[in-house]
Amino acid sequence: MVEVRAGGGTVRGASEAGVSVFRGIPFAAPPVGALRFAAPQPAPAWEGVREALTFGPPPPQAAVFGMDELGESGDEWLTVNVWSPDLAGDLPVMVWIQGGAYTIGMSGLPEYDGTRLALDGTVVVTFNYRVGMEGFAAIEGAPANRGLLDQVAALEWVRDNISAFGGDPGRVTIFGQSAGGGSVAALLAMPLAAGLFHRAIASSVPGVFFTPELAADIALVCAAELGLRPTVADLSTVDPAMLPIVGDEVMAKIGQFADRWGQAAHKVIPFAPVVDGDVLPVAPWEGLTGDVDLVVGHTRHEQRLLTAIEGMLGQVTREQAAEALRVLAPGLTYPELGPDELFEEVCSDWLFRMPSLHLAEAQIAAGGRAHVYEVTWEPPDRFGACHGLDVPLVFGNPGRGQTAAVLGDITPATEELSAQMRTAWSSFAIHGDPGWPAYDPAERLTRIFDVPPAVTAYPEEVSRRIWAGHRFAPLQLIGGIPAAG
Repeated sequence: MVEVRAGGGTVRGASEAGVSVFRGIPFAAPPVGALRFAAPQPAPAWEGVREALTFGPPPPQAAVFGMDELGESGDEWLTVNVWSPDLAGDLPVMVWIQGGAYTIGMSGLPEYDGTRLALDGTVVVTFNYRVGMEGFAAIEGAPANRGLLDQVAALEWVRDNISAFGGDPGRVTIFGQSAGGGSVAALLAMPLAAGLFHRAIASSVPGVFFTPELAADIALVCAAELGLRPTVADLSTVDPAMLPIVGDEVMAKIGQFADRWGQAAHKVIPFAPVVDGDVLPVAPWEGLTGDVDLVVGHTRHEQRLLTAIEGMLGQVTREQAAEALRVLAPGLTYPELGPDELFEEVCSDWLFRMPSLHLAEAQIAAGGRAHVYEVTWEPPDRFGACHGLDVPLVFGNPGRGQTAAVLGDITPATEELSAQMRTAWSSFAIHGDPGWPAYDPAERLTRIFDVPPAVTAYPEEVSRRIWAGHRFAPLQLIGGIPAAG
């Protein structure tokens, strides 16, 4: 057992595989009762020694992939976990922000175990943040983007406490994938987060951010499922476990709202960060300062796993492909493709690939440095280089957790690719250099994660040209429906 004095008191962790591990340390007060839907508040101190051996309870979750049944129950949703190879060190820090479409996500999943990354010479931190209605619904009387505010509070905890765990608060790298990548992008544009991290890795950045009007209308529909209004006064009386159920019910019939919610309804996205003009003043592509060095990239076949989950793999009709093109890429022209390929290209580009590339371009336009990558390696008999493939590889946990299902049998190629990505992420956190040249608008050099690896011009050139003039603006309420009433 190992003990550290940090924050509200002394915590006792464990020594595991050469790393000191501390789990379930509160970084903010439980956001329940009088603090329901509030910005995160300081965690209360404790007497004596607090056991830090198990992960804290996750925030209320949607039922996707059975996530609502994982983890212990309890109100201490806002906790951090730390893996340190040297408690007396002064090591770079890597802070992970998990994805989950802003509706699911918990730091205690086995694929996020930080042991392997920590052994490469960094202190690794993971944490929970509020998701779904608790974290992102537009609720009258509550601050917007509570999930993002939780992330800021976790980074403040790192700033104030990580030196006790052997970390250097002046060398913090945030990294996240999917909604976690979108969160990284948001944090880059948030004044509240300025100075809390010094490098950033954004993987598979979703281009989905909401206007306040769209967020308010979705919240109106969600609250109406309970016969309530989207206000703190009404919703704070609801059991937190009920709100994800409400979100799932709205998701199940979200197609009915296509004339109001447009692209968000088409892609079944009920929650996303809100460009509220305060917590998130502008969309990330418009708010970068270039002060924080950035690694950003995506997988080649982002959409394919999502298509498989929807039961459409190999079965996309010409009409479905045409509708995706019409809704997601209006006015843009793709080459002649079969329906499956067209659907995959349009959806991958709109949701993840082009937002990621445009984030790099915005970083460069702001005078900053960006390194771009694409994962093209395809495990045998799976879903290609699909969304989520990179997560267990980056952590060095290819055989663990739900995301490992996209990898299949662990082969020497799997291990080689994991070593490539782990080395790149750690090297960027430690030295500021992931191992390949920075991206520029002329050569567009891009690291290709494959076996063997390569550095080449950005490979999705057709898509880059198609989307070159597109602006990823916040999604709006359409159809003239009032946002509240």
